[in-house]
Amino acid sequence: MTGTTEALGASAAVDDAAQSVARPFYVYAVLANSLFQRGVFVLFLQQRGFSAGQVALLQTLIYLVSGLAEFPTGVIADRIGRRAGIVIGQVLTAGCLLGQVTSSNYLVFLALFIGQGVGMACVSGSNTALLYDLLVRRGATAGYVKIKSRFTMLGTVTSGAAIVLGGQLQQFSWGIVYVGSASCLVLAVVVLMARVPEIRGADAVDEQEGAGKEHRDATAWRAMLRVATPALVTLVVVSGLMHATLTPYIIFTQKTLSDQGAGTASVSVVIAAGFFVGGLTPLLSDRADRRLGHRVIVPGSLLTLAVALGLSGLGLVWVTIAAFLLLVGIPEITAVIVDNVFNEAVPSRHRASLLSMIAFVESALIGLGYLGLGVLMDGLGTSIGMATYATVPLLACLLWLPVLFRGARVTTEIEKPADPKPS
Repeated sequence: MTGTTEALGASAAVDDAAQSVARPFYVYAVLANSLFQRGVFVLFLQQRGFSAGQVALLQTLIYLVSGLAEFPTGVIADRIGRRAGIVIGQVLTAGCLLGQVTSSNYLVFLALFIGQGVGMACVSGSNTALLYDLLVRRGATAGYVKIKSRFTMLGTVTSGAAIVLGGQLQQFSWGIVYVGSASCLVLAVVVLMARVPEIRGADAVDEQEGAGKEHRDATAWRAMLRVATPALVTLVVVSGLMHATLTPYIIFTQKTLSDQGAGTASVSVVIAAGFFVGGLTPLLSDRADRRLGHRVIVPGSLLTLAVALGLSGLGLVWVTIAAFLLLVGIPEITAVIVDNVFNEAVPSRHRASLLSMIAFVESALIGLGYLGLGVLMDGLGTSIGMATYATVPLLACLLWLPVLFRGARVTTEIEKPADPKPS
C-alpha cells in the first residue's frame, strides 16, 4: 500500500512539473495563433487581383523557402537558443504581414512571402524542441502527448475564433485584420521572453545520456544518419504527404466554397468551425496513441483526407461543408502522435536541427502540394481539381503499407530510460 502511495505521489509530482513547463506555452499558443487573416487571406489575395495560380505560387514559395531555411535555422536554434529562434521568426513574420497589407504589387508579395517562409522555418524546429527539452529537463516527457494535444487544441481553437473575427473585421478594413495579427505575434514573443527559459542544444539534458559516448554525435548530420531507420524515413515522407494534402485542402476550401456559392462571411465561419473541430480532436491523441498507435492512425488519416477531397469534388456546397467539418480533425490527431514519435527518435543535443530536417521534407511537399492543387483547380475547375488531388493521400497509403504489415521499428535502436523520478 505504501509503495502504491509513493508511486502515485511520484506520478503527481511529474504531472505538476509537466504542467509548470506547459502553462506559458499555452498562453503563447493562444497569442501566436491569433491570426485574423488566416481564414480569408486567399480572398484578400484575390481582391488584390491575383489568380488561383498566382496564389498557389505564393503558397508554394512560402513553403519551399521555409523548407530550404529549415536546416540552417535549426542549427542556429541549437547554437544560440531555441527561444531566440522563435522570437526571430515571429518578429519577421509580423513584419511581413504588415508589408502585405500595404502593397498590391505581386513582386513585392513574392519577397514578403519569402520572408514569411524564413520566419516559419525559424519557429518550426525550435517550437517543439524547446517544449520537449524543457520537459526532459524536468523528467516529464511522459506527459508530452497530452501537453502537445492541449497546445494544439488551444492554438487551433484560437485560430478558429480569430478567423471568425477576421471575417467580420474585413468588412471594415483589411488593415485592421493584418495589423491585429502582427500585434498578437509580438505579444506572443513578449510572453515567451518573460516566462520561458532559454535552452540550447549544448544545454539540453539528453534522454539518451546513459547510452554511452559513442552516441553523442558531434554534428547533426551524423546524428541524422544514425537515427534514419527505413521506417522513420518512410514516416517522414508519409507524414509530409499527409500535411501536403491537409494544408492546401484547408486553404483552398476557401476558394472551393466561394466558387460553389458561399459568401465571404460564410466562408470565414465554415473555416473557423473547421479550426474548432481540428483544435478539439487532438485531445483524443493520447487515447488514440495508447489504443491504436501511429501505424494504424496514419493510414486512417490518409484515407479520411482522400474521402474529404472526393466529396468536395461533387460541387455541392453543403456536401463540401459537411465533409470539411466531419473529417478535417482526424489528421490533427495523427500529427500530434507522429510528432511525439519524431521527438523520441532524435537526441536532445541536435533536436532542433533534426526536427528542422524533418520539417524541410514536410515544407517542400506542402509547397509542391499547393502548386499541384492550384494547377489542378485552374485546369480542371475547382471541384474536379479537389477530387483529383485525392490521389496524393492514396499514394501515401501505399508507401506506408510495408511499415504497417511488417511492424518495422520507427524509433532508433537506442533504448531510452524512463523519466527520472523527482527527488
